[in-house]
Amino acid sequence: MSEQLSYRDAGVDIDAGDQLVENIKPFAKRTMRPEVLGDLGGFGAIVEISKKYRNPVLVSGTDGVGTKLRLAFEWDQHDTVGIDLVAMSVNDILVQGAEPLFFLDYFACGKLDVARATDVIRGIAAGCEASGCALIGGETAEMPGMYPVGEYDLAGFAVGVAEKDALITGKTITAGDVILGLASNGAHSNGYSLIRKIIERDQPNLDTPFDGDKTLREAVIAPTRLYVKPILSLMQKITVKGMAHITGGGLSENIPRVLPENTVAAIQAASWTMPKLFQWLQQAGNVATQEMYRTFNCGIGMVLIVDKNDADTAIAHLREQGETVYTLGVIRPRQGQEHQTCIE
Repeated sequence: MSEQLSYRDAGVDIDAGDQLVENIKPFAKRTMRPEVLGDLGGFGAIVEISKKYRNPVLVSGTDGVGTKLRLAFEWDQHDTVGIDLVAMSVNDILVQGAEPLFFLDYFACGKLDVARATDVIRGIAAGCEASGCALIGGETAEMPGMYPVGEYDLAGFAVGVAEKDALITGKTITAGDVILGLASNGAHSNGYSLIRKIIERDQPNLDTPFDGDKTLREAVIAPTRLYVKPILSLMQKITVKGMAHITGGGLSENIPRVLPENTVAAIQAASWTMPKLFQWLQQAGNVATQEMYRTFNCGIGMVLIVDKNDADTAIAHLREQGETVYTLGVIRPRQGQEHQTCIE
C-alpha cells in the first residue's frame, strides 16, 4: 500500500493560510467604510454605493509592484511594498476623479511564510487606511513549484466611485492652463529594472548616509506616495481639468494620456530640482536626460492641470494638506505632430 498523503505533503499548508487571515483581520478592520457589508473571509465581499452620489459610476484599476519586488527579496524588506501596491491602483483611479471605495489583493507564493506575508499585507492595509479605501478581501495562493523559495508576486485591484458629470477626462484642457506637479517620495514603483542594473554595475554602499537622514537603500525602497486625500479635498474647492499619475513611461509619456490632441504640456525643467536619488541614478547610470524623463517620475509623482485663475488656490490648498507643489509650466497649442510633453 502506498504512503498516505496530505495536502501539506504536497506543499500547501492550509493552517498557515488560516493563520495569515487571522493575522491580517485587525489591519483590515481599520480600513472599513460604512458601505462595506459583511466581514473579511467570505467567498465574496459586498459593498454598497453611498447615497451621497446622485448618478454614480464605478472606476476600476489594477496593477502590481513590478521588479521593485526583487529588491524586497534581496534586502528582506517587505513592510512597504504593500503600500506601493495600493498606491499604484488608487492613484490611477484618482486621476479620473474617483474616490477609492475598496481594494482587493492577490498574494501568490510557492510556500507561505506567514510572518513575511503578514508584513506585506500590513503594508497593504496601511496604504488603504491612508487612502480612505476599504481592504475588503483578496486571495492568498500557495502554489508549490511555481515560485523560488522566499519569493512571491503581488497584484492589486481598486474600485472607486465618482459622479458621472464630474469625471475628469481632460477634454476641457486648453492653452493657458497651468501645470502643477506634486512631489514624489522617490522612484515609486517604476523604472526598477534600470535601477537594479545601475546598483548592480555601480556597487554603491547602500547603507551610508545619502540624502539627509536617509541611506541610499532607504531612498530606493521608499514607498509610492498616496495622493488621494489631498486631491479629493482639492476637488471640493476647484475644478481640476486633468491629472496624470506619473508611472511607467515617466513624465514624458504619462501627461499626454490626459491631453487633447491639439495641446502640448510645456514644462520648464528649472521649475523643480530633481531629487538626489535621480541625480545619482543619472550620473551612476550615465542616463541621458530625456531618457530620465521617459523612465522615471524624476521627483514629480502626480501632475494636475487647472485653469490659470484657480492655480493659486490649488497650490495653497495642496500645501496646507502637506504636499510639495511646483508650477511646472503651461498648456500651449500643439505644432504639427510634435510630442505632447515638452520639457526644456
